[in-house]
Amino acid sequence: MIVYDRLWETMKKKKISQYSLIKDYQVNEAQLDRLRKNKVIKTITLDRLCEILDCEVEDICQHIKNNSDEA
Repeated sequence: MIVYDRLWETMKKKKISQYSLIKDYQVNEAQLDRLRKNKVIKTITLDRLCEILDCEVEDICQHIKNNSDEA
């Protein structure tokens, strides 16, 4: 599972708010909602966030292994 907890930490470090992403960088509110809920987003969104925040993908998202017993 991909989680976006690191995005919020990176935004805090870079002093960029969700409001700023929406108003100053025209990031869609629906995309931010999807990020908050760890839902599927387009890679172009990740690319834009990396550009805006001047960071790497690893600073935005992280893969968490699924603990299911299915194999």
